Parts: sequence; structure tokens; C-alpha cells
Amino acid sequence: MARCAWCGTDPIYVAYHDEEWGVEEHGDKELYEKLCLDGFQAGLSWIIVLKKRENFRNAFDNFEPEKIARYGKRQVNRLLKDTGIIRSKAKINGAIANAQAWLEIMEAGKGSFDSFLWKHVQHKQIVNKWKTDSQVPVSTPISEAMAKDLKKHNFKFVGPTICYAFMQAVGLVNDHVVGCPQRGKCSSNE
Repeated sequence: MARCAWCGTDPIYVAYHDEEWGVEEHGDKELYEKLCLDGFQAGLSWIIVLKKRENFRNAFDNFEPEKIARYGKRQVNRLLKDTGIIRSKAKINGAIANAQAWLEIMEAGKGSFDSFLWKHVQHKQIVNKWKTDSQVPVSTPISEAMAKDLKKHNFKFVGPTICYAFMQAVGLVNDHVVGCPQRGKCSSNE
């Protein structure tokens, strides 16, 4: 049985595939972190973000939304000089806006961020049955609805493609191909 072909042989990618990708995530702050990292990945390869993930955590106060929501010009300028992260002003400002939007959801009586996201899949992982990586879509009607919902709440860098990659990463969908040994480990619904 072979793992999904997309992860190749890079040890960082293989570890991500085997230990994280498709595993259900329910922590509010962890979901915020992963959504931000997916935003930083926009237009780039995911391996770039994975290799810089610890630098991102250090630079962004371990992705504590309460702290990031209060970032101002000084913090933005510090981040723009940090060679350990992706230094895109738009993406940095997006992470700050997302922290502010995260706080609004958490404080507005809408429940947890976890519940806000998982409602898009009726709080149950979708298990797809793709036979090859080429069958896996880059977006779906559900990721389009999620993107629309997130944008309505002022989230940034959350288009349908980023939302679908995020859904795969945090286990809202299990897109491990049939035959991948991680497929069953990521799903309680199969």
C-alpha cells in the first residue's frame, strides 16, 4: 500500500502527510493557526510553509489570536523584516484581520471557532474515495460556502481553493486516496 503521491519523498512532507494531514482538528487556536498558514501558502508551495512553520510560531506569538488581533504597525514592521517567515504585507495583515475575526466569532455567542468551521460538514468528516491524487478537486461547493461564510466575517486569504486545502489539512475531509495507509487512521466514518 502506497501513501498519497503528492507528498513525494521529502521527510518533512512525508511526516506531515503521515501525522497531520487529514487528521481531525478541533482546537480553536490550532484551527486559527492552520487557516493562517494556508493563507501564507497562497501562490506558493506548501513545503515552503512547512519548513518555516516553527519560525511562524515564534514570530506570531504561537498563533495566539488574542495577541495577534492587537498587532499594530510596530509588529507588522518587525514581521516584514523577519527572514524566517513569508514577508508579505498583505498576508501578515490578513493574519491580523483573521485574529480579529476569530475573536468576533468567539465573543459573539456563535460558539467556538471549531463549531463555526465544522458546521460546514455537519460536524462529521467527509470521507472521499479517490483512487488517484489527480481525482482530488481543488475546491468544492462546500469549500465555496465556507469561503463565503469566512469572508462575510471579514477573514482574509480564504478563497475556495485555500478553504479546501484547509479542510483537507484539518480533517474536515479525508482525501487520502484509497490504498493509502493513513486513510483509515484519519477516519472514524469509513
